[in-house]
Amino acid sequence: MKQLTTITSVLLRHKGRTLAMFLGLVVVISVLFGTAQIRRLDRIVQEKFDGKRWALPATVYARPLELFVGKSLSLDALEQELGLADYRNQPQSETSGWYRRKDGNLRLKSRDFHFADGFQQGQEVTVSFIDGRISSLVLSSDLTPLSLVRVDPARIGSFLPGNNEDRIVLERSDLPDSFVRALLAIEDRKFYSHNGIDLKGILRALFSNLRAGQTVQGGSTLTQQLVKNFYLTSERTLRRKVNEAVMALLLERRYDKDEILTAYVNEIFLGQDGRRAVHGFGLAGRFYFGRDLDELNLAQTALLVGMIKGPSLYNPRRFEERCLRRRQVILDRLLAEGEINSESHSRAQIEPLLDDSRVLTGGFNRFPAFLDLVQRNLHVYYHHEDLTSNGLKIFTTLSPRIQFEVEKQLQLSIGEVEEKKGENGLEGAAIITDRSHGDILALAGSRHPLEGTFNRALDARRPVGSLIKPAVYLTGLVNGYTLASPLRDQRIGVKDGSGTTWRPHNYDNREHGRVMLYRALARSYNLATVRLGLKLGIEKVLATVQALGIEEDYPDYPSFFLGTAEMTPLQVATMYQTLATGGFYTPLKGIYAVMDKDNRLLQTSEMAVEQRFAAGPVFLLNHALQRVMTEGTGRSMKKYLPRTHAVAGKTGTSNDLRDSWFAGFTGSMLGVVWVGRDDNRPAGITGATAALPVWGKIMRAVEADPLALTEPASIKWSNISKKNFRRTWRASSTSTRLPFVKKSSGSGFRWTGGIKRKSAQQQSRPDDEKTGLDELLDSFLDIFRQ
Repeated sequence: MKQLTTITSVLLRHKGRTLAMFLGLVVVISVLFGTAQIRRLDRIVQEKFDGKRWALPATVYARPLELFVGKSLSLDALEQELGLADYRNQPQSETSGWYRRKDGNLRLKSRDFHFADGFQQGQEVTVSFIDGRISSLVLSSDLTPLSLVRVDPARIGSFLPGNNEDRIVLERSDLPDSFVRALLAIEDRKFYSHNGIDLKGILRALFSNLRAGQTVQGGSTLTQQLVKNFYLTSERTLRRKVNEAVMALLLERRYDKDEILTAYVNEIFLGQDGRRAVHGFGLAGRFYFGRDLDELNLAQTALLVGMIKGPSLYNPRRFEERCLRRRQVILDRLLAEGEINSESHSRAQIEPLLDDSRVLTGGFNRFPAFLDLVQRNLHVYYHHEDLTSNGLKIFTTLSPRIQFEVEKQLQLSIGEVEEKKGENGLEGAAIITDRSHGDILALAGSRHPLEGTFNRALDARRPVGSLIKPAVYLTGLVNGYTLASPLRDQRIGVKDGSGTTWRPHNYDNREHGRVMLYRALARSYNLATVRLGLKLGIEKVLATVQALGIEEDYPDYPSFFLGTAEMTPLQVATMYQTLATGGFYTPLKGIYAVMDKDNRLLQTSEMAVEQRFAAGPVFLLNHALQRVMTEGTGRSMKKYLPRTHAVAGKTGTSNDLRDSWFAGFTGSMLGVVWVGRDDNRPAGITGATAALPVWGKIMRAVEADPLALTEPASIKWSNISKKNFRRTWRASSTSTRLPFVKKSSGSGFRWTGGIKRKSAQQQSRPDDEKTGLDELLDSFLDIFRQ
């Protein structure tokens, strides 16, 4: 009875002719429900409003864009980055999130943002460029030089709860006064004066609807709409309508107007993005316009307010003319209510419905393969509920600009290969990392990134072919071989324990005689590689592979030297990352920080570095990988990057031309590309004809820095005569200049970890193979002859 008395006291505050109607409603409520039902409804109202009102999905962000003098970044590239972060190209304004390009400079105003290391207020800055680099960075107001500016990161996805609802939760202070006035003028003019229901409004709507013969006006208050969306089903029955009215009264009794208004703004449904339901004006502003609520102009605000009537009916991406008419109705109403003046009304009428120049990211979870990686990493530390309902903020290493180029080039280049070969059904995967820190900047699991669920970058295990050869040659370099060591590229037969003889052959089915070690790697000679591997012993090569970061126990068969081992593109990237960092193992990472919904830091990613190889032998190998690109199987890279970029890399092709690989690094980035068929049928492609062009086009598009290897103090250079080697290359000179590690530098193998193995299978030495002592002696003599 107490709750019924409370409602009656609220209603008695209404004076005049409506009092009888309110009292009549009380009688109806008491007859239909009684006090027990009212108490139950009151409990429901309190439990949800006082508790966790929404299951808040974790929000995943790209890495923030950092600007500083000297950074390699062109004006065009910066403009693209800003577009991906939903910055708009417009004249200077009071709001944030805009930029303006003029006379080779770019002025922008960044947004306020809670970064992992603290809150940063937005600022207006001017960026200048010279030769593809930032030449100056100053405050626009007084030209004060700045050392660093961080632009708030793009929102790239969410991990949705079971109901697939997504929203950006706003506080009352986040709601601009102009937006609130527009919303209340259309939906509930008496919001701040009624007590949850407006009987006059109900009767007025009823009369209008009867006169029109259809529903043309609603009578529900904003509070009733919130109750309907927040607590009740969409059924149209008298009982539900009475529940709605009672709960609206109870809600108004217990909570103040601003709390109710803010809940409504966050709860309202405003559209569908695939399986994701777009709730709240915060997310709707981002979804439709790429703007926060306080950045919306009058026309955009009118469109969103007009969508309340029917989000599917007034979807601006599908029904342009219908939405323009609806927006006009809202603008006319605001003018009639005195909320806007005629000048603002006229300007808003001619605004485009949507900004066609804005870079659309494709909506929700634009980069599913990368988000798959993030989710797998997070599940190590967090429960599924943490990711789908607690509003975590996940800061990743993804570069949107690089990711878009990876997807673009992967799709275009594979299409070109198919057209050239007359083939169909090729697929691909690619990973780009930061060479210095191991941050994963981009990851694509398919040539069609938004189709399918199989993430080839993480899950496709394919033979790596010649990508394994650098591990064989690195093993030789840490065990006394040099780049000039002579190897015999001649036919060989290797017997296994059962007596079967394995006879490998070169890609061109030729023998190339006596060749320098670096040349055997550059030209990817199989016979020379197998002979070297057998001299070293397969156990040593397998240990090198593990030290490079591949923690698997591969069978110890000689065919391993030619890449029969299966790896994923992520594993290959891990292995080559160790080479790119000069022998330091750095685990690849896609996440650098996690915060809770209140911006408290929960987790950061520490950079773990472990030296596993001495710098000298790795430098030698990387020099040889540079030779791969100038005189070996990677020579066609010159079509995409100039030789001055000094790229280091290796092509890879598996048996029967089934898999095409390329792995390599520039001064700033490392990349791995795989192209092949999911059904493992021969594709008729090599590493140089499919994967290499994709890699080259990506690096060209993202303006990768040239590579300058850091030369250790233990290195000395010498000219080596070619006269004792078969001429398998065209060159006018009779010598080549190569780096060597001084004897005092040690063997260079520093890693002591690994998987304990069973004894190796019996391996036959090739019957025509001599010991390597005489060949090593020849190599040193070649050095001193010069």
